[in-house]
Amino acid sequence: METKLQQLKIGKISNNLSVSELVESALERKEGVLASSGALQVYTGKYTGRSPKDKFIVQEPSVRDHVEWGAVNEPISESQFERLYQKAQDYMSDKDLFVFDGYAGADPEYRLPIRVVNEYAWQNLFVRQLFVRPTEEELQTHAAEFTVIALPGLKADPAVDGTRSETFICVSFERKLVLIGGTEYAGEMKKSIFSVLNYLLPFRGVLPMHCSANVGENDDVALFFGLSGTGKTTLSADPNRGLIGDDEHGWTDHGVYNFEGGCYAKCANLSEEKEPQIWQAIRYGSVLENVVLASETRIADYSDTRATENTRAAYPIDVIPGAVIPGKAGHPKVIIFLTADAFGVLPPISKLTKEQAMYHFLSGYTSKLAGTEREVTEPEATFSTCFGAPFLPLEPSVYAKLLGDKIEQHQVKVYLVNTGWSGGPYGVGKRMNLTFTRAMVTAALNGSIEQASFTADPIFGVLCPDFVEGVPSHILVPRQTWQDQEAYRKSAWELAERFTRNFEKFSNIDTEIKGAGPRQRD
Repeated sequence: METKLQQLKIGKISNNLSVSELVESALERKEGVLASSGALQVYTGKYTGRSPKDKFIVQEPSVRDHVEWGAVNEPISESQFERLYQKAQDYMSDKDLFVFDGYAGADPEYRLPIRVVNEYAWQNLFVRQLFVRPTEEELQTHAAEFTVIALPGLKADPAVDGTRSETFICVSFERKLVLIGGTEYAGEMKKSIFSVLNYLLPFRGVLPMHCSANVGENDDVALFFGLSGTGKTTLSADPNRGLIGDDEHGWTDHGVYNFEGGCYAKCANLSEEKEPQIWQAIRYGSVLENVVLASETRIADYSDTRATENTRAAYPIDVIPGAVIPGKAGHPKVIIFLTADAFGVLPPISKLTKEQAMYHFLSGYTSKLAGTEREVTEPEATFSTCFGAPFLPLEPSVYAKLLGDKIEQHQVKVYLVNTGWSGGPYGVGKRMNLTFTRAMVTAALNGSIEQASFTADPIFGVLCPDFVEGVPSHILVPRQTWQDQEAYRKSAWELAERFTRNFEKFSNIDTEIKGAGPRQRD
């Protein structure tokens, strides 16, 4: 890639600039402004979330029989990719470019050396803070195995290029190249490399996971699975535990490791009281995406979501007190599946058997929250296989088998935590109180929840505790938070039937796992 860049008549290539150099470049180019905290604030324009319908995988011989083609993994031909790549080369020919060399993965045995080429200085700052930064010594011998080229100003022509819109995110596994155009949303770079790892690592016996991870004083590792907005970043940022990472990890034969070197936290209604670690991490060197600033003071107003609900902060993980550097730890003792239930009928916390864990992992029920994807303006109930379907190129059974084997091998306890609605569905009930959720998660992590008595939910079958310290008992039983009991039963059965219909798409699943879902209506 370096040779090809040198062959182009590019204005200037800036390689591996420091944080200060990138901030200065972004300000000089009027890409953003400094907030009062010192963070670089930018707006991403038309697109303030991911564009999953504009993501493609090149249908090359080596991947054709492995990728699960369909709505998530849309194919694009080699000739179409070549056309887009040529357009990218032509587009770059008169541009100043910023280059970052680093790694995806904190474990040297499994990390992927990457190069990211950016049109914008602020996006290069973003990837510098989000991926694993090399030492000066490592930089001397760094050889990228995958390259990302992100050109927000390059727009596709659907009629000519075979895309759905002006936006495209195209992955070529044979060329080891990702092309991104037509969108300024920086999350596309992060998630494209995550998708690459989700393809490559299972062939090495490593389970890639869309989860956050932290560790206690006794080396008790916990994983938090969940889609964007369900609480992975917030709940794993625990002042009493070391943060391994907030979003993406791998589970090897030796333990877990972070894919990233930074965090990408949602900022809507962020407060110092409820999320002190995230609040304090937003400082010089971090990036604020689409966060509104007061015009004179430039103080961030996290309650102002006029630009998008999906306001974000990107910062290096080492600014989090007690963060685990490098991001590696042992095998997990507890796994928590996070779901934002828009129906408001799932228990706020429940214990799962191994079979139930496999059922809910494959189901991946949650709600898409406003702003995380284009055109999502309010919560939508959805099933995202393995809590990360948009990023899984292989068949779900590959990831499910890896997880099931590891749960059994290491005797991991698994809990389902609902961070969504209580007392009614979206629009009627209220979002689960974060203080209560933290108390329930703490009880699961320190084992005190196991002192409670458990009762199976009559519809979903999951085991619900009768007591969690710091949580009103009626909160633990969803139907007791609803005023209209008939409306509760109707909503609960509707969600149960959605689970059943969704699970019908899976084949070659053991009978025990199929039977671990909600019971059928009489």
